[in-house]
Amino acid sequence: MTFKDILKITFNLVVLYLAGGLLLAAVYAKTSPIIYKNNELEKARALKEMMPEADEICYIFEFTDERLNKLRDKGVPEEIINKLKELQNEKMIKGKEEFFKTLEEMLGAEAVENYKSLLFKTLKANDWYPHGKHAEYFITKKDGQVIGYIVQTFGKGYSSYINILFSVDTGFIVQKIEILHHAETPGLGDEIELDWFKNQFKGKDIEHLKVDKTGTKKEYIQAITGATISTRAVSEDGIKNGILFLQKALKGEVEHGSA
Repeated sequence: MTFKDILKITFNLVVLYLAGGLLLAAVYAKTSPIIYKNNELEKARALKEMMPEADEICYIFEFTDERLNKLRDKGVPEEIINKLKELQNEKMIKGKEEFFKTLEEMLGAEAVENYKSLLFKTLKANDWYPHGKHAEYFITKKDGQVIGYIVQTFGKGYSSYINILFSVDTGFIVQKIEILHHAETPGLGDEIELDWFKNQFKGKDIEHLKVDKTGTKKEYIQAITGATISTRAVSEDGIKNGILFLQKALKGEVEHGSA
């Protein structure tokens, strides 16, 4: 093989890789908005199932001085900063889109559009980080009255971090739980997905989210045979800690967006 042949092969490979990269970029650009929209619809469906009687599921916004100063440092006009301060006490909003709609009504769409991406990244809402994983929590309302809360949390299982969604009423009594994702052992830990396991959480308060391995204390959570670690990951590490965090957050004892 001559040097000219090597150059020719190299050139063809470079062209092929570039063409493949451009094709992948084009496909991603086309499908990314669709995937995002589908994910949002799936998220809305899952939240609704957690508390079907609710007619509103609200985000919790909090604009701290630290976050407002970050926006100032990035060049956001004082006019927008002042409007964010006005919204400080309006912590219950259905979602980020409603937040931006409210801000646009105050300032005009053009003024907000220039900083929309920055605000999305800087102004966190209803988020926390169990085990360093990003999770969210929500207020649920019916006829304008708060009827409970929905919390996403993570528990450290035997072979995975278990992604959990659960709802509680205003007395922090568990109403429903769902396992969003896990990689626990098939035939053992994966029983956390079964109805018999999930249904036993309904009506439990924080004092009764303990695991019973004996099967005799029905007021507690019955352990899955051979999968106590997975059971504790859901009940104690996941849901119990999620409720403890929620209680602190609602009292203002933690900043939204912190662990």
